[in-house]
Amino acid sequence: MIDYYKYLPVGKEDENWGLCVLNVGCTRVGSACGYPINAHPDDHNFRWQTGRVLSEYQIIYVTEGHGLFESDSFKQAEVKAGTIILLFPGERHRYRPSKETGWDEYWVGFKGKIMDDLVEKKFFKRENPCINLGFNEHTFNLFNSIIEKTKREDTGYQPQISGATLHLLGCIHSVEKEQSVQNEEKQIIINKARLLFRSNITKVFSPEQAAQELMIGYSHFRKLFKTYTGISPGQFYIQLKIEKAKELLCDQKIPIKEIAYELQFDSYFYFSRLFKEKTGLTPSAFRLRANGKS
Repeated sequence: MIDYYKYLPVGKEDENWGLCVLNVGCTRVGSACGYPINAHPDDHNFRWQTGRVLSEYQIIYVTEGHGLFESDSFKQAEVKAGTIILLFPGERHRYRPSKETGWDEYWVGFKGKIMDDLVEKKFFKRENPCINLGFNEHTFNLFNSIIEKTKREDTGYQPQISGATLHLLGCIHSVEKEQSVQNEEKQIIINKARLLFRSNITKVFSPEQAAQELMIGYSHFRKLFKTYTGISPGQFYIQLKIEKAKELLCDQKIPIKEIAYELQFDSYFYFSRLFKEKTGLTPSAFRLRANGKS
């Protein structure tokens, strides 16, 4: 990558087009380097301590390294390679690469009623400025195409790069929408799995059976479930049984061995050992405490 940036002259005709590009560039920021470089205009420079407010939109694509980003509407988060950052006019923000890795960034700044309308209609949201595209060759090529056209400044180049920027926005929205649908589908699977475990709490049932009923491979199901809940499906199922056991132990009329049998534990001794492992008390001690006798 060869560092490049350019701030473009914009006329009334360019503004009337509906979207015009104000600046574009690419920079490789080495580890432990100052950021941003001081060569930018004053209204684009900023310090981490104070942040910055722009009067334009910007798309920033981090292709290598990682760092941090935060804004008025978005709490501080790590930016990894492959992340798109959207900046909004009037929104205070700050971002920087990690001193350990630095980062490579591409950006384009722009304004216009087309983008204003897209934001108003919630296609792009201040609350969701960071979108993980991964390394997307098409997006990468669009940035390079915009940069190359600004270097040549051929007649009528502004509508061309504005069109490429709109194309870029379309690509970003498409990926974001696809990810949203995938996440929704995954959440549906997890909710169905939880329901299966709850409805089979007094039956002989296993996480493998849950995966089979959901028509999903077990290893994929286990990984997906743990990602969303923080625990494996097997541990989740055991926790449900322990919580049900606590409820039943509060009724002194039900023998503990019967509770172990009803919840399909292999034996009373296994139930007792597992219950103590999860709660710190034996079933008998829990029953005494629950009934105020200890």
